[in-house]
Amino acid sequence: MQTVKENPIVVGLDIGTTKIAAIVGQQDQYGKIKVLGIGRADSQGVARGEVVNIEMTVSAIKDAVAQAEQQSGVEIKVVYVGIAGEHISSKQNRDIYTLADSDTEVSDLDIKAMIQNMHRLALEPGERIIHVLPQEFFIDGNPVAKTPIGMCGSRLEANFHIITGKVAAAQNIKKCVERAGLQMIGLILEPLASSASVLSEEEMEAGVCLVDIGGGTTDIAIFQDNIIRHTAVIPFAGNIITEDIKTGCMVLKKQAEKLKVRFGSALPQENHDNEIISIPGINGRERKEISMQMLAKIINARMEEIVQQVYFEIRSSGYANKLIGGVVITGGGSQLKHLKQLVEYHTGLSARVGLPTEYLAKDTKDELKNPMYSTAIGLIIEGIKELEDQQRGLNKRKAESIAKEKEMAQAAAAVEATTATVETMEEPAPPIHFEMKPETPAAKKAKKDSWVKGLLTNVKDWFEDESVNKDFE
Repeated sequence: MQTVKENPIVVGLDIGTTKIAAIVGQQDQYGKIKVLGIGRADSQGVARGEVVNIEMTVSAIKDAVAQAEQQSGVEIKVVYVGIAGEHISSKQNRDIYTLADSDTEVSDLDIKAMIQNMHRLALEPGERIIHVLPQEFFIDGNPVAKTPIGMCGSRLEANFHIITGKVAAAQNIKKCVERAGLQMIGLILEPLASSASVLSEEEMEAGVCLVDIGGGTTDIAIFQDNIIRHTAVIPFAGNIITEDIKTGCMVLKKQAEKLKVRFGSALPQENHDNEIISIPGINGRERKEISMQMLAKIINARMEEIVQQVYFEIRSSGYANKLIGGVVITGGGSQLKHLKQLVEYHTGLSARVGLPTEYLAKDTKDELKNPMYSTAIGLIIEGIKELEDQQRGLNKRKAESIAKEKEMAQAAAAVEATTATVETMEEPAPPIHFEMKPETPAAKKAKKDSWVKGLLTNVKDWFEDESVNKDFE
Protein backbone atom coordinates (compact mmCIF):
# COMPACT_ATOMS: atom_id res chain seq x y z
CA MET A 1 0.00 0.00 0.00
CA GLN A 2 1.01 3.66 0.04
CA THR A 3 3.75 4.29 2.61
CA VAL A 4 5.06 7.27 4.53
CA LYS A 5 8.43 6.60 6.19
CA GLU A 6 8.42 2.98 7.41
CA ASN A 7 4.78 2.32 8.40
CA PRO A 8 2.09 1.49 5.82
CA ILE A 9 -0.97 3.68 5.37
CA VAL A 10 -4.25 1.77 5.62
CA VAL A 11 -7.71 2.95 4.55
CA GLY A 12 -10.90 1.63 6.15
CA LEU A 13 -14.13 2.02 4.17
CA ASP A 14 -17.33 1.58 6.18
CA ILE A 15 -20.31 1.19 3.82
CA GLY A 16 -23.20 1.65 6.21
CA THR A 17 -26.93 2.14 5.93
CA THR A 18 -26.90 5.78 7.03
CA LYS A 19 -23.35 6.86 6.20
CA ILE A 20 -20.28 5.88 4.22
CA ALA A 21 -17.05 6.72 6.02
CA ALA A 22 -13.49 6.51 4.69
CA ILE A 23 -10.70 6.92 7.23
CA VAL A 24 -6.98 7.05 6.39
CA GLY A 25 -4.77 5.84 9.23
CA GLN A 26 -1.18 4.92 10.03
CA GLN A 27 0.38 3.20 13.02
CA ASP A 28 2.77 5.42 14.95
CA GLN A 29 5.87 4.41 16.91
CA TYR A 30 3.77 3.68 19.99
CA GLY A 31 1.45 1.26 18.20
CA LYS A 32 -1.46 3.73 18.16
CA ILE A 33 -3.51 4.72 15.11
CA LYS A 34 -2.78 8.18 13.78
CA VAL A 35 -5.73 9.36 11.66
CA LEU A 36 -4.48 11.29 8.64
CA GLY A 37 -7.84 12.07 7.05
CA ILE A 38 -11.54 11.29 7.15
CA GLY A 39 -14.35 11.52 4.63
CA ARG A 40 -18.05 11.04 5.21
CA ALA A 41 -21.07 10.97 2.90
CA ASP A 42 -24.74 10.18 3.37
CA SER A 43 -25.60 6.68 2.25
CA GLN A 44 -28.63 6.50 -0.02
CA GLY A 45 -28.12 3.17 -1.79
CA VAL A 46 -27.79 0.82 1.20
CA ALA A 47 -30.60 -0.76 3.22
CA ARG A 48 -30.05 -2.99 6.26
CA GLY A 49 -26.40 -3.40 5.39
CA GLU A 50 -26.97 -4.49 1.78
CA VAL A 51 -26.41 -2.47 -1.38
CA VAL A 52 -29.74 -1.79 -3.09
CA ASN A 53 -28.61 0.87 -5.55
CA ILE A 54 -25.19 0.61 -7.20
CA GLU A 55 -24.99 4.12 -8.67
CA MET A 56 -25.98 5.95 -5.49
CA THR A 57 -23.56 3.88 -3.43
CA VAL A 58 -20.69 4.47 -5.88
CA SER A 59 -21.35 8.22 -5.81
CA ALA A 60 -21.30 8.27 -1.98
CA ILE A 61 -18.06 6.24 -1.88
CA LYS A 62 -16.39 8.69 -4.30
CA ASP A 63 -17.47 11.65 -2.18
CA ALA A 64 -16.20 10.12 1.06
CA VAL A 65 -12.88 9.04 -0.50
CA ALA A 66 -12.34 12.46 -2.11
CA GLN A 67 -12.76 14.16 1.27
CA ALA A 68 -10.35 11.71 2.91
CA GLU A 69 -7.76 12.26 0.16
CA GLN A 70 -8.03 16.02 0.51
CA GLN A 71 -7.52 15.93 4.27
CA SER A 72 -4.72 13.36 4.28
CA GLY A 73 -2.89 14.35 1.11
CA VAL A 74 -2.68 10.67 0.21
CA GLU A 75 -3.95 9.13 -3.02
CA ILE A 76 -6.26 6.27 -2.05
CA LYS A 77 -6.10 3.21 -4.27
CA VAL A 78 -6.76 0.19 -2.03
CA VAL A 79 -9.17 -0.18 0.90
CA TYR A 80 -10.34 -2.60 3.57
CA VAL A 81 -14.12 -2.85 3.48
CA GLY A 82 -16.64 -3.95 6.10
CA ILE A 83 -19.59 -6.22 5.43
CA ALA A 84 -22.76 -6.61 7.49
CA GLY A 85 -26.47 -7.19 6.95
CA GLU A 86 -29.19 -9.60 7.94
CA HIS A 87 -27.89 -12.11 5.38
CA ILE A 88 -24.88 -12.80 7.65
CA SER A 89 -25.05 -16.07 9.57
CA SER A 90 -22.63 -18.25 11.52
CA LYS A 91 -22.11 -21.92 12.35
CA GLN A 92 -19.77 -24.15 14.31
CA ASN A 93 -17.71 -26.96 12.79
CA ARG A 94 -14.98 -29.38 13.90
CA ASP A 95 -12.08 -30.70 11.85
CA ILE A 96 -9.49 -33.45 12.40
CA TYR A 97 -6.06 -33.28 10.80
CA THR A 98 -3.62 -36.19 10.84
CA LEU A 99 0.03 -35.22 11.13
CA ALA A 100 2.76 -37.02 9.20
CA ASP A 101 4.42 -38.53 12.29
CA SER A 102 3.97 -38.56 16.05
CA ASP A 103 7.21 -36.59 16.33
CA THR A 104 6.06 -33.95 13.82
CA GLU A 105 5.76 -30.39 15.11
CA VAL A 106 2.56 -28.50 14.30
CA SER A 107 3.33 -25.61 11.93
CA ASP A 108 1.51 -22.67 10.35
CA LEU A 109 0.99 -24.80 7.24
CA ASP A 110 -1.00 -27.36 9.24
CA ILE A 111 -3.30 -24.66 10.61
CA LYS A 112 -3.74 -23.17 7.15
CA ALA A 113 -4.56 -26.62 5.75
CA MET A 114 -7.34 -27.04 8.34
CA ILE A 115 -8.74 -23.58 7.56
CA GLN A 116 -8.64 -24.46 3.86
CA ASN A 117 -10.63 -27.62 4.61
CA MET A 118 -13.33 -25.46 6.23
CA HIS A 119 -13.59 -23.43 3.01
CA ARG A 120 -14.62 -26.64 1.25
CA LEU A 121 -17.75 -27.08 3.38
CA ALA A 122 -21.05 -27.47 1.55
CA LEU A 123 -23.17 -24.32 1.90
CA GLU A 124 -26.63 -23.24 0.92
CA PRO A 125 -26.95 -22.07 -2.69
CA GLY A 126 -25.84 -18.46 -3.05
CA GLU A 127 -23.73 -18.40 0.14
CA ARG A 128 -20.00 -17.89 0.61
CA ILE A 129 -17.64 -18.13 3.57
CA ILE A 130 -16.43 -14.74 4.81
CA HIS A 131 -14.36 -15.78 7.83
CA VAL A 132 -13.07 -19.05 9.31
CA LEU A 133 -12.12 -18.33 12.93
CA PRO A 134 -10.28 -21.05 14.93
CA GLN A 135 -11.51 -21.49 18.50
CA GLU A 136 -10.06 -24.38 20.52
CA PHE A 137 -7.29 -26.78 19.46
CA PHE A 138 -6.64 -30.33 20.67
CA ILE A 139 -3.56 -32.52 20.13
CA ASP A 140 -4.17 -36.25 20.54
CA GLY A 141 -7.37 -35.39 22.42
CA ASN A 142 -5.72 -33.00 24.89
CA PRO A 143 -6.73 -29.30 24.89
CA VAL A 144 -4.10 -26.75 23.87
CA ALA A 145 -3.74 -23.26 25.29
CA LYS A 146 -4.18 -20.66 22.52
CA THR A 147 -1.97 -22.03 19.72
CA PRO A 148 -0.64 -25.55 19.00
CA ILE A 149 2.25 -24.35 16.82
CA GLY A 150 5.52 -26.03 17.83
CA MET A 151 3.87 -28.88 19.75
CA CYS A 152 4.26 -32.53 18.75
CA GLY A 153 1.51 -35.09 18.17
CA SER A 154 -0.11 -37.37 15.65
CA ARG A 155 -3.64 -35.91 15.48
CA LEU A 156 -4.69 -32.26 15.53
CA GLU A 157 -8.34 -31.31 16.15
CA ALA A 158 -9.97 -27.87 16.15
CA ASN A 159 -13.31 -26.15 16.55
CA PHE A 160 -14.05 -23.39 14.06
CA HIS A 161 -16.52 -20.50 14.02
CA ILE A 162 -17.55 -20.02 10.41
CA ILE A 163 -19.24 -16.82 9.23
CA THR A 164 -21.13 -16.91 5.94
CA GLY A 165 -22.99 -14.39 3.81
CA LYS A 166 -24.68 -14.05 0.47
CA VAL A 167 -22.42 -14.17 -2.57
CA ALA A 168 -24.55 -11.50 -4.29
CA ALA A 169 -24.20 -9.09 -1.34
CA ALA A 170 -20.40 -9.43 -1.32
CA GLN A 171 -20.22 -9.07 -5.10
CA ASN A 172 -22.34 -5.91 -5.02
CA ILE A 173 -20.01 -4.36 -2.44
CA LYS A 174 -16.96 -5.28 -4.52
CA LYS A 175 -18.60 -3.89 -7.66
CA CYS A 176 -19.34 -0.56 -5.95
CA VAL A 177 -15.75 -0.28 -4.67
CA GLU A 178 -14.26 -1.08 -8.09
CA ARG A 179 -16.57 1.33 -9.91
CA ALA A 180 -15.39 4.03 -7.53
CA GLY A 181 -11.86 3.41 -8.84
CA LEU A 182 -10.62 1.48 -5.82
CA GLN A 183 -9.34 -2.02 -5.12
CA MET A 184 -10.78 -4.05 -2.25
CA ILE A 185 -7.97 -6.04 -0.64
CA GLY A 186 -9.92 -7.18 2.41
CA LEU A 187 -13.56 -7.89 3.30
CA ILE A 188 -14.06 -7.94 7.07
CA LEU A 189 -17.18 -8.59 9.12
CA GLU A 190 -18.15 -5.28 10.72
CA PRO A 191 -18.74 -6.52 14.31
CA LEU A 192 -15.24 -8.03 14.25
CA ALA A 193 -13.83 -4.71 13.09
CA SER A 194 -15.78 -2.82 15.75
CA SER A 195 -14.60 -5.20 18.46
CA ALA A 196 -10.98 -4.56 17.42
CA SER A 197 -11.41 -0.83 18.09
CA VAL A 198 -13.50 -0.75 21.30
CA LEU A 199 -12.81 -3.96 23.25
CA SER A 200 -9.78 -4.53 25.44
CA GLU A 201 -7.83 -7.78 25.78
CA GLU A 202 -9.03 -8.10 29.38
CA GLU A 203 -12.70 -7.85 28.36
CA MET A 204 -12.35 -10.45 25.61
CA GLU A 205 -10.61 -12.80 28.02
CA ALA A 206 -13.14 -12.29 30.82
CA GLY A 207 -16.15 -12.62 28.49
CA VAL A 208 -17.98 -9.76 26.80
CA CYS A 209 -20.84 -9.15 24.38
CA LEU A 210 -20.34 -6.43 21.77
CA VAL A 211 -23.55 -4.79 20.52
CA ASP A 212 -22.98 -2.59 17.46
CA ILE A 213 -26.16 -0.58 16.82
CA GLY A 214 -25.85 0.81 13.32
CA GLY A 215 -28.37 2.37 10.98
CA GLY A 216 -29.82 -0.78 9.41
CA THR A 217 -28.78 -3.66 11.65
CA THR A 218 -27.63 -4.43 15.18
CA ASP A 219 -24.59 -6.71 15.11
CA ILE A 220 -23.64 -8.96 18.01
CA ALA A 221 -20.30 -10.64 18.78
CA ILE A 222 -19.62 -12.60 21.95
CA PHE A 223 -16.04 -13.25 23.14
CA GLN A 224 -14.71 -15.42 25.93
CA ASP A 225 -11.10 -16.49 26.65
CA ASN A 226 -10.04 -14.24 23.75
CA ILE A 227 -12.05 -16.45 21.38
CA ILE A 228 -15.12 -15.40 19.41
CA ARG A 229 -17.96 -17.65 20.54
CA HIS A 230 -21.07 -16.34 18.84
CA THR A 231 -22.14 -13.83 16.19
CA ALA A 232 -25.61 -12.70 15.16
CA VAL A 233 -27.38 -9.93 13.27
CA ILE A 234 -30.66 -8.31 14.33
CA PRO A 235 -32.50 -6.58 11.44
CA PHE A 236 -33.50 -3.57 13.58
CA ALA A 237 -31.40 -0.52 14.43
CA GLY A 238 -31.32 3.27 14.33
CA ASN A 239 -33.24 3.80 11.09
CA ILE A 240 -36.34 2.00 12.28
CA ILE A 241 -36.37 4.21 15.40
CA THR A 242 -36.27 7.25 13.13
CA GLU A 243 -39.21 5.85 11.15
CA ASP A 244 -41.16 5.27 14.37
CA ILE A 245 -40.57 8.90 15.43
CA LYS A 246 -41.59 10.14 12.00
CA THR A 247 -44.84 8.21 12.18
CA GLY A 248 -45.59 8.75 15.87
CA CYS A 249 -44.83 12.48 15.91
CA MET A 250 -46.00 13.14 12.32
CA VAL A 251 -42.83 14.97 11.29
CA LEU A 252 -40.42 14.83 8.36
CA LYS A 253 -37.68 12.18 8.33
CA LYS A 254 -34.94 14.81 8.70
CA GLN A 255 -36.76 16.27 11.70
CA ALA A 256 -37.25 12.81 13.20
CA GLU A 257 -33.52 12.09 12.90
CA LYS A 258 -32.62 15.38 14.60
CA LEU A 259 -35.13 14.73 17.38
CA LYS A 260 -33.60 11.30 17.98
CA VAL A 261 -30.00 12.51 18.01
CA ARG A 262 -30.46 15.72 20.04
CA PHE A 263 -33.29 14.85 22.43
CA GLY A 264 -33.70 11.08 22.23
CA SER A 265 -33.79 9.03 25.44
CA ALA A 266 -34.24 5.29 26.01
CA LEU A 267 -36.03 5.77 29.38
CA PRO A 268 -39.31 7.80 29.45
CA GLN A 269 -39.23 8.19 33.25
CA GLU A 270 -36.08 10.27 32.94
CA ASN A 271 -38.13 13.03 31.24
CA HIS A 272 -40.87 15.27 32.62
CA ASP A 273 -44.29 16.02 31.16
CA ASN A 274 -43.61 19.73 30.95
CA GLU A 275 -40.50 19.32 28.73
CA ILE A 276 -41.61 20.35 25.27
CA ILE A 277 -39.73 20.50 21.95
CA SER A 278 -40.91 23.03 19.36
CA ILE A 279 -40.10 22.37 15.70
CA PRO A 280 -40.89 24.59 12.67
CA GLY A 281 -43.93 23.79 10.57
CA ILE A 282 -43.89 22.94 6.86
CA ASN A 283 -44.36 25.76 4.34
CA GLY A 284 -45.31 28.44 6.83
CA ARG A 285 -47.55 26.23 8.97
CA GLU A 286 -47.60 26.68 12.74
CA ARG A 287 -44.80 25.27 14.81
CA LYS A 288 -45.29 21.77 16.16
CA GLU A 289 -44.79 21.00 19.82
CA ILE A 290 -43.68 17.52 20.89
CA SER A 291 -43.40 16.22 24.42
CA MET A 292 -39.96 14.82 25.27
CA GLN A 293 -41.61 12.13 27.37
CA MET A 294 -43.72 11.01 24.40
CA LEU A 295 -40.59 11.00 22.22
CA ALA A 296 -38.82 8.84 24.81
CA LYS A 297 -41.76 6.40 24.91
CA ILE A 298 -41.58 5.91 21.13
CA ILE A 299 -37.83 5.30 21.30
CA ASN A 300 -38.12 3.08 24.38
CA ALA A 301 -40.65 0.74 22.73
CA ARG A 302 -38.30 -0.03 19.83
CA MET A 303 -35.13 -0.11 21.92
CA GLU A 304 -36.66 -2.60 24.35
CA GLU A 305 -37.43 -4.87 21.38
CA ILE A 306 -33.81 -4.65 20.19
CA VAL A 307 -32.32 -5.20 23.67
CA GLN A 308 -34.59 -8.19 24.30
CA GLN A 309 -33.39 -9.79 21.07
CA VAL A 310 -29.80 -9.09 22.11
CA TYR A 311 -30.43 -10.88 25.41
CA PHE A 312 -32.04 -13.78 23.53
CA GLU A 313 -28.85 -14.17 21.48
CA ILE A 314 -26.74 -14.02 24.66
CA ARG A 315 -28.78 -16.81 26.24
CA SER A 316 -28.76 -18.83 23.00
CA SER A 317 -24.97 -18.72 22.91
CA GLY A 318 -24.73 -20.44 26.29
CA TYR A 319 -22.46 -17.73 27.72
CA ALA A 320 -25.03 -15.68 29.64
CA ASN A 321 -23.41 -16.59 32.99
CA LYS A 322 -19.81 -16.24 31.74
CA LEU A 323 -19.76 -12.63 30.56
CA ILE A 324 -17.74 -11.02 33.34
CA GLY A 325 -17.05 -8.05 31.06
CA GLY A 326 -20.77 -7.51 30.51
CA VAL A 327 -22.05 -5.68 27.42
CA VAL A 328 -20.27 -3.04 25.35
CA ILE A 329 -22.55 -0.90 23.15
CA THR A 330 -21.12 0.93 20.16
CA GLY A 331 -22.19 2.28 16.77
CA GLY A 332 -24.19 5.41 15.99
CA GLY A 333 -27.26 4.11 17.84
CA SER A 334 -25.35 3.81 21.11
CA GLN A 335 -25.44 7.60 21.59
CA LEU A 336 -29.01 7.55 22.87
CA LYS A 337 -29.31 8.88 26.40
CA HIS A 338 -29.88 6.33 29.17
CA LEU A 339 -29.32 3.37 26.80
CA LYS A 340 -26.71 1.93 29.16
CA GLN A 341 -29.27 1.78 31.98
CA LEU A 342 -31.86 0.14 29.71
CA VAL A 343 -29.41 -2.59 28.66
CA GLU A 344 -28.37 -3.26 32.27
CA TYR A 345 -32.03 -3.49 33.34
CA HIS A 346 -33.02 -6.05 30.67
CA THR A 347 -29.87 -8.18 30.63
CA GLY A 348 -28.75 -8.03 34.25
CA LEU A 349 -25.20 -7.41 32.99
CA SER A 350 -22.97 -4.39 33.44
CA ALA A 351 -22.77 -2.19 30.35
CA ARG A 352 -20.73 0.65 28.91
CA VAL A 353 -20.60 2.65 25.68
CA GLY A 354 -17.58 1.63 23.60
CA LEU A 355 -15.53 4.47 22.12
CA PRO A 356 -12.58 3.90 19.77
CA THR A 357 -10.23 5.92 21.97
CA GLU A 358 -7.91 3.25 23.38
CA TYR A 359 -6.21 2.58 20.04
CA LEU A 360 -6.11 6.18 18.77
CA ALA A 361 -3.15 8.53 19.11
CA LYS A 362 -3.47 11.30 21.72
CA ASP A 363 -3.65 14.11 19.17
CA THR A 364 -6.70 12.63 17.42
CA LYS A 365 -9.59 15.03 16.86
CA ASP A 366 -12.50 14.67 19.26
CA GLU A 367 -14.98 14.13 16.41
CA LEU A 368 -13.30 10.78 15.68
CA LYS A 369 -13.68 9.63 19.29
CA ASN A 370 -17.25 8.79 18.45
CA PRO A 371 -18.86 5.32 18.46
CA MET A 372 -20.18 5.87 14.92
CA TYR A 373 -16.58 5.55 13.65
CA SER A 374 -15.81 2.34 15.58
CA THR A 375 -16.16 0.14 12.50
CA ALA A 376 -14.02 2.28 10.18
CA ILE A 377 -11.21 2.56 12.75
CA GLY A 378 -11.50 -1.16 13.43
CA LEU A 379 -11.05 -1.83 9.72
CA ILE A 380 -7.75 0.07 9.87
CA ILE A 381 -6.62 -1.98 12.90
CA GLU A 382 -7.53 -5.26 11.20
CA GLY A 383 -5.83 -4.12 7.99
CA ILE A 384 -2.61 -3.37 9.87
CA LYS A 385 -2.75 -6.80 11.54
CA GLU A 386 -3.19 -8.47 8.16
CA LEU A 387 -0.24 -6.59 6.69
CA GLU A 388 1.91 -7.54 9.69
CA ASP A 389 0.92 -11.20 9.30
CA GLN A 390 1.86 -11.06 5.63
CA GLN A 391 5.20 -9.43 6.47
CA ARG A 392 5.92 -12.06 9.14
CA GLY A 393 5.15 -14.77 6.59
CA LEU A 394 7.49 -13.16 4.06
CA ASN A 395 10.24 -12.80 6.68
CA LYS A 396 9.82 -16.42 7.75
CA ARG A 397 9.97 -17.70 4.18
CA LYS A 398 12.98 -15.47 3.53
CA ALA A 399 14.74 -16.77 6.65
CA GLU A 400 13.95 -20.37 5.68
CA SER A 401 15.26 -19.72 2.17
CA ILE A 402 18.48 -18.19 3.52
CA ALA A 403 18.93 -21.08 5.95
CA LYS A 404 18.37 -23.60 3.16
CA GLU A 405 20.84 -21.82 0.89
CA LYS A 406 23.38 -21.75 3.74
CA GLU A 407 22.82 -25.46 4.40
CA MET A 408 23.26 -26.26 0.71
CA ALA A 409 26.44 -24.14 0.57
CA GLN A 410 27.83 -25.95 3.63
CA ALA A 411 26.97 -29.32 2.10
CA ALA A 412 28.65 -28.32 -1.17
CA ALA A 413 31.74 -27.14 0.73
CA ALA A 414 31.86 -30.44 2.64
CA VAL A 415 31.65 -32.41 -0.62
CA GLU A 416 34.47 -30.32 -2.11
CA ALA A 417 36.63 -30.86 0.97
CA THR A 418 35.99 -34.62 0.92
CA THR A 419 36.84 -34.82 -2.80
CA ALA A 420 40.09 -32.93 -2.24
CA THR A 421 41.03 -35.27 0.63
CA VAL A 422 40.34 -38.39 -1.45
CA GLU A 423 42.34 -36.98 -4.32
CA THR A 424 45.25 -36.31 -1.95
CA MET A 425 45.10 -39.80 -0.43
CA GLU A 426 44.90 -41.62 -3.77
CA GLU A 427 48.23 -40.57 -5.24
CA PRO A 428 49.23 -42.56 -8.36
CA ALA A 429 51.67 -45.45 -7.68
CA PRO A 430 55.02 -45.35 -9.50
CA PRO A 431 55.03 -47.39 -12.74
CA ILE A 432 56.52 -50.91 -12.65
CA HIS A 433 59.06 -51.70 -15.39
CA PHE A 434 59.59 -55.32 -16.46
CA GLU A 435 62.92 -56.29 -18.02
CA MET A 436 63.00 -59.46 -20.18
CA LYS A 437 66.45 -61.16 -19.99
CA PRO A 438 67.33 -63.80 -22.63
CA GLU A 439 67.69 -67.42 -21.27
CA THR A 440 71.12 -69.12 -21.53
CA PRO A 441 71.45 -72.69 -23.00
CA ALA A 442 72.27 -74.05 -19.54
CA ALA A 443 69.08 -72.50 -18.06
CA LYS A 444 66.98 -73.94 -20.87
CA LYS A 445 68.42 -77.46 -20.24
CA ALA A 446 67.89 -77.20 -16.47
CA LYS A 447 64.28 -76.10 -17.01
CA LYS A 448 63.65 -79.03 -19.39
CA ASP A 449 65.22 -81.58 -17.00
CA SER A 450 63.11 -80.23 -14.15
CA TRP A 451 59.89 -80.59 -16.16
CA VAL A 452 60.70 -84.20 -17.20
CA LYS A 453 61.63 -85.14 -13.63
CA GLY A 454 58.34 -83.71 -12.37
CA LEU A 455 56.34 -85.62 -14.93
CA LEU A 456 58.05 -88.94 -14.06
CA THR A 457 57.41 -88.34 -10.37
CA ASN A 458 53.69 -87.72 -11.01
CA VAL A 459 53.42 -90.87 -13.12
CA LYS A 460 55.17 -92.91 -10.45
CA ASP A 461 52.86 -91.60 -7.73
CA TRP A 462 49.80 -92.37 -9.86
CA PHE A 463 50.75 -96.00 -10.44
CA GLU A 464 51.72 -96.51 -6.78
CA ASP A 465 48.18 -95.46 -5.64
CA GLU A 466 46.31 -98.67 -4.73
CA SER A 467 42.89 -97.17 -5.37
CA VAL A 468 43.93 -96.38 -8.92
CA ASN A 469 45.56 -99.78 -9.56
CA LYS A 470 42.40 -101.63 -8.55
CA ASP A 471 40.70 -100.14 -11.61
CA PHE A 472 42.97 -102.26 -13.82
CA GLU A 473 42.47 -105.60 -12.00
